[in-house]
Amino acid sequence: MYNQRPNLILGFHGCDESVRDGLMLDPNKYKDSKEVHDWLGHGIYFWENNYDRALEWAKDKKKRGKINKPAVVGAVLQLGNCCDLTDKNSIDVVKSHFLNLKQDYDVAGLSLPVNKNIKEDKHKDLLLRELDCSVIEYMHSRILTAYKGDMATKGFSEYQVFDSTRGVFTEGGPAFEGAGIFDKSHIQICIRNSNCIKGFFIPRKEIKWPV
Repeated sequence: MYNQRPNLILGFHGCDESVRDGLMLDPNKYKDSKEVHDWLGHGIYFWENNYDRALEWAKDKKKRGKINKPAVVGAVLQLGNCCDLTDKNSIDVVKSHFLNLKQDYDVAGLSLPVNKNIKEDKHKDLLLRELDCSVIEYMHSRILTAYKGDMATKGFSEYQVFDSTRGVFTEGGPAFEGAGIFDKSHIQICIRNSNCIKGFFIPRKEIKWPV
């Protein structure tokens, strides 16, 4: 019952300026990420209350030749029924689905996907999360299938489909010598149900106050 997140929060999405401006004109014209290595499964990604990290990500993407002009679009989010990986209940749900997925792979004689490093990452943060993505997508699929089956046969279901997934990640190596604080630690949000996005906005520049 405590998976519901009724409060509004701000999220920031790093992208090309054309994508940002397109969302201002048509906020329903969005694109899900469906990479096999998405950290929180498939959906629309935001950095929670972290404009600077979103812009940094967009600038890094420009360096890789993926976008032309780095920009950030803000969003007002309500996470709804959230698989929050800072919460024990959600972690236990994901763990149980991992065991089921592993069993399925064992029966099929297949090897599970694995999380991988990229050679450019000196901190070995496992930036390609193929295992995590597979487990989370498997969880969403199993829950949705059970929900639809119940609705078709009984007209109701005790299963609750997740609207969003949220996780805290430590990344980038120690912020200073001997630190337990990491340089790129952040909270990431993956929206699956686009109704959780209440609106987009272009972030303002901060002004000096008081003057």
